[in-house]
Amino acid sequence: MRRKLATIVLLCSIAGCVVPTSAVWAQWPDVKTPGIPRLADSKPDLSAPPPRAADGHPDLSGVWDVGNMTYFMDLASGLKQSEVQLTPWAAAIQKQRRDRNHVDDPYGYCLPLGVPRINTRSPFKILQTPGLTVMLHESFVGMMFRQVFTDGRQLPRASDVLPTWLGYSVGRWEGDAFVIESTGFRDRGWLSAEMAYPNSDALHVIERFKRTNVGHMDLIVTIDDLKAFVKPWTNTIPLTLIPDSELIEAFCDNQMLRLPHFDFPQMPPEPPSSTSSK
Repeated sequence: MRRKLATIVLLCSIAGCVVPTSAVWAQWPDVKTPGIPRLADSKPDLSAPPPRAADGHPDLSGVWDVGNMTYFMDLASGLKQSEVQLTPWAAAIQKQRRDRNHVDDPYGYCLPLGVPRINTRSPFKILQTPGLTVMLHESFVGMMFRQVFTDGRQLPRASDVLPTWLGYSVGRWEGDAFVIESTGFRDRGWLSAEMAYPNSDALHVIERFKRTNVGHMDLIVTIDDLKAFVKPWTNTIPLTLIPDSELIEAFCDNQMLRLPHFDFPQMPPEPPSSTSSK
């Protein structure tokens, strides 16, 4: 019973048993976001054509949110099972994680979400400059940032960079789509909460941001990790602009105080991906 209760508390942290983000936005002064077209009643016209930056490309700036937990729980939501096939190494890790009721999810221990999972949990703000695009994340385990280099540098090999939670990212434009490629991730990461998909240190993530109008943007994500999946797979995550609002600080203040009181059996070791066949 104690383990079951602890699992529920951990999953509350993971799945969203927190104050809704919309409630904390109200703490900010009522300031209108500049540059957004508006209707006669001064509300944002979210169906207007997307704004464009000085270089002619769509301006992705703003606060964006996925709006629900669907893709956080299962990044492959809506795809056929045949499209997302795990290797034996990844399937064994997924089974262990799910058999233990997801209590080993790093997010439940106030550790960062990886990529692209960090885009599916809480609002994030995009800032564009000519040589760098920055993403500021209102993560419940602490404020996070991503740097996407757009100065023409090449994506390094995973073996050439220090493995990190969010990887190393470079970006470019393909027509009206902003394409981010990322590598250099930590081994045995988590791509989903409920489905507990693992990723390996060979993970290569491709994100395509396509702003369809002022208020909406599609995030098309490709997971290319042949240590964890038999073949690459792609899913589309709809994002919604949150106008006239700002991010607010969020930290994992209380969770680490609760953990010493939980009675979890020790986590069995997860074999490194280097033991899996490619």
